[in-house]
Amino acid sequence: MKHEFYMQRCLDLAVNGISEVSPNPMVGCVIVVDDEIIGEGYHHRIGEAHAEVNALNQVFENYGTQAAALLKKATAYVSLEPCAHFGKTPPCADLLVKHGLKRVVIGNTDPFSGVNGKGIEKLQHAGVEVITDVLKEKCAFINRRFFTRVTKNRPYFILKWAQTANHLFAPTPTAQQWISGPLAQQLSHKWRGEEVAILVGKQTALTDNPQLNTRAYPGKNPIRIVIDKNLDIPESYHIYNQEAKTLIFNEVKTAVKDNIHWVQMEDMHFYLPQKIAYQLYLMDIQSVIIEGGAQILNLFIAANLWDEARIFTSKTSWEYGIKAPEIKGEVIEEMMIGADKLVILKQV
Repeated sequence: MKHEFYMQRCLDLAVNGISEVSPNPMVGCVIVVDDEIIGEGYHHRIGEAHAEVNALNQVFENYGTQAAALLKKATAYVSLEPCAHFGKTPPCADLLVKHGLKRVVIGNTDPFSGVNGKGIEKLQHAGVEVITDVLKEKCAFINRRFFTRVTKNRPYFILKWAQTANHLFAPTPTAQQWISGPLAQQLSHKWRGEEVAILVGKQTALTDNPQLNTRAYPGKNPIRIVIDKNLDIPESYHIYNQEAKTLIFNEVKTAVKDNIHWVQMEDMHFYLPQKIAYQLYLMDIQSVIIEGGAQILNLFIAANLWDEARIFTSKTSWEYGIKAPEIKGEVIEEMMIGADKLVILKQV
């Protein structure tokens, strides 16, 4: 149980990097001697020091001249296999070997081809005891975005919508009308800050004139992605402001002006979700939350291009409206958010 305890601490640390590390994974590291944590760290943001480096630095800060001797007796817990390649930073496996740690306990092996077992191999060749697959499922879950991008060559797609008690998505005639309450809106804005991008269709942009930012919760604004085949959305709308980088998928032009990137696609009426997934993968966009409208959500559901669905259901019923999407998956969480019921599904 000691291994599980310290690995859980790694995970608690790792998730602090959720908004800043993409397209890298979230990683936490804890260094232990005689059942005492002597150093810990996590990967703060892309291009900066990895979790193992930050944990080792803390050991030296805390223990000074005693640090080197302590590390020779230490066990490092890492939620993901230490890297074995030179990227933006040197290999962490080499660093652990250099400091002579006696044992390394790992949550997941890294599916990235530049690592994938090579970090473990380096450690073992140096005589370091290696234990793997501790809290494996939990470690994989926090890095589900990274794993999806590496193994499926596409972003991790999260579908999100609100529906009435009688499963209506939007009123008819089309108009902006809130379904969920203020707590659900605040949580939705928190989610936006955790993903790289947010995607909506033209009709949602025209009807709601959404800002697609995190104004209701502290966090960085996601990249805005809008599907506007014929460029019908007026440039006076919020998506054209300077608050965030914006991608507009269309059939008219490819161009860049300030933070607006028009990306031309051919035949958008064929295989649109697949084309978007591939384009975003090429752009290193690791995760996308899709917030509407119903047509776009249904396209991704029909294409089987989704990983999670987060659905708010209110207690309100409408007499008329657009039917909410229908989706089947495994329920992984249910809770009340104010007066609204939240159900989170995952693809099976």
